Amino acid sequence: MELLNGAGNPAATDLIKDGTEATFMADVVEASQETPVIVDFWAPWCGPCKTLGPALEQAVTAAKGAVKMVKINVDEAQMIASQMRIQSIPTVYAFFKGQPIDGFQGALPGSEIKAFIDRVIEAAGGQSPGGQLDEAVEAAEEMLAEGAAVDAAQTFAAILGEDPNHAAAYGGLVRAHIAMGDLEQAEAILNGAPAEISTAAELEAAHAQLELAKQAADAGPVAELTAAVEADPDNHQARFDLAQALYANGKAAEAVDQLLELFRRDREWNDGAAKTQLLTIFDALKPNDPIVLNGRRRLTSMIFA
Repeated sequence: MELLNGAGNPAATDLIKDGTEATFMADVVEASQETPVIVDFWAPWCGPCKTLGPALEQAVTAAKGAVKMVKINVDEAQMIASQMRIQSIPTVYAFFKGQPIDGFQGALPGSEIKAFIDRVIEAAGGQSPGGQLDEAVEAAEEMLAEGAAVDAAQTFAAILGEDPNHAAAYGGLVRAHIAMGDLEQAEAILNGAPAEISTAAELEAAHAQLELAKQAADAGPVAELTAAVEADPDNHQARFDLAQALYANGKAAEAVDQLLELFRRDREWNDGAAKTQLLTIFDALKPNDPIVLNGRRRLTSMIFA
């Protein structure tokens, strides 16, 4: 699936250049009239530069022509460095229409470099690859919400083909397989997540949904469990099982109500199982879901009562 439009990737030599004082006007000022240009001020003796430079090049290459990069060795371009008031390296400036529009000093992690590149592209009126991928994620989420789990999974997979560390797409792929009832594949995908995104909120949510889906497979009948709880309100296991069954039947709010009641009656039962289950449900839902907001508020008031 082709997510990004274009005539292919420009050659790296067109995107990334070694600049000098003699070429600065052409490579940066003039070139930035059309496309934003990232200028990396570095020196051979600078340790952090050796890390930042390749990371910048990778991010610029991934942008597929939406931004260019010029590397300036400050030892060989002292006049430019002085004019730009470079006081420490690495220093990075982004130029557009001949003027600096953004910048930073020091080495940054890969995620922040990508965010910087995306910000520069968007400030110049372009659309970053990250922005296009986010739009594709939104489209896949709509497919998933409409029940087209197979199509959603294919779209999420295509996004990951462009950016293997896209946490939202990775979590979406897991949830798509959960929706298809393929829990083993969902778990395998989750276990294979890149280390860089293994603790991302999107993957935590997918993990919570997977745990709840596993429970749903063993959930008991709602009517029988409801009767058991009504017959003995202190039957904590029956109330806990009822909450699982309610959630499995799409009744998340009712499940939360039962778990909160269980927590109120005996918060320590089964090693605090009620609270643990509540937090799993909260993680599985969107943070701004009214069920989550109301449930967290009620749980907090009970904890500190």
